[in-house]
Amino acid sequence: MPTNINGQGNSFNLPNYSGELFTIDAEVTPFLSMAGGLTGGKQTTSNEFTIDSTYSYPNPAQPAISEQASTTAPTAVSYVRDQSKNVTQIFQESVNITYRALSNGGKLSGLNIAGQSNNVVSEKDFQIARALTKIARDAEHTFLNGTYNLATTAATVDKTRGMFELTSTGNTVAGAGAQLTKAMIDKLLRDMFTNGARFDNMVLFTNAFQKQVITSIYGYAPQDRNVGGLDIQQIETDFGKIGIVLDRFVGADKVGLFDMAHVSPVLQLVPEKGHLFYEELAKTGAAESGQIFGQMGLDHGNKALHGSITGLATS
Repeated sequence: MPTNINGQGNSFNLPNYSGELFTIDAEVTPFLSMAGGLTGGKQTTSNEFTIDSTYSYPNPAQPAISEQASTTAPTAVSYVRDQSKNVTQIFQESVNITYRALSNGGKLSGLNIAGQSNNVVSEKDFQIARALTKIARDAEHTFLNGTYNLATTAATVDKTRGMFELTSTGNTVAGAGAQLTKAMIDKLLRDMFTNGARFDNMVLFTNAFQKQVITSIYGYAPQDRNVGGLDIQQIETDFGKIGIVLDRFVGADKVGLFDMAHVSPVLQLVPEKGHLFYEELAKTGAAESGQIFGQMGLDHGNKALHGSITGLATS
């Protein structure tokens, strides 16, 4: 694989080739796409935004009030609310290409056969597109695996809370190094139901290893003797149907059960520019220089809606 350049691209470090463009790195971002993508979601005019404001009831009990006791009003119960919040964070990438590199589209490196042409029509457009895909990859990773931090100065970093940090307490089952089992999934579902999950659009996000384990847990051999193999895409449970989504950004030792009906990106707009935009930077010479800038966070909904199983065996 080629080594990327940290700095300005020129006619020597950005060679042109013919042939189909391809990368083995993950460009598909399932969680981000299902949540609304880089252009969908909610908007905010503050780096901090509210998730919800919650309250709770005492444990239910059978009242024991006599006629005599009922003549005096009981002690009042006042229901206290609290607030959950998250924060947007900055996503920023730069593009810097010399005029010389932009002018050299007809010069091909590597193996050149008659009739072949440069596989990139515009070097600038190619670099901008790759920078946007990098932001999408970073957003997918962050929305799943991000850890919360609220900046206290201009020199410190805002970091949005991801789904696995959200579910690290509450609805979570510790795998303790064991292989994923149906009993673990059943326990997670029971705990989530007990704690108030709604199961509106539940999706199980998993990497490759745990996907194969899930298929072995819930799979039944097809009746056709000429066809072999299984691919479990959905499981039926006592609490509703659960979709299965393969996601390369989920760690191999965990699975996440997230209600996608209650998840959305939150986009913080820059006045007169938008929430994710490319703009030219000041020129200091014969090069195209620009930046992509955006501020995004995750509205993950109430933590009781989601769950996870972590610390699973990966072999």
